[in-house]
Amino acid sequence: MSDFAFFRFLSNNWLTESEKKSKEEIIQITEEVLESKGIECDARISKLSEEQLKEILDEVRDKIKKKKKKNNITIESESDLIVKN
Repeated sequence: MSDFAFFRFLSNNWLTESEKKSKEEIIQITEEVLESKGIECDARISKLSEEQLKEILDEVRDKIKKKKKKNNITIESESDLIVKN
């Protein structure tokens, strides 16, 4: 389903090089965002305006940032445990 959204992002030249290389992650998180908005099929994705697509991509990017930040905190916490032991 969100392969189509990914290709719409790509065809509009909205993805960074890093995002292009992280296709599976972008698709997975796009699916989460689309599902939260009740968008479940390619037909609905094809009818979204560019502004709506940009909003979805912004949400995807926010989720990726939160995920990376959470992972960094976890890694730092584990490092603290190793140092303390």
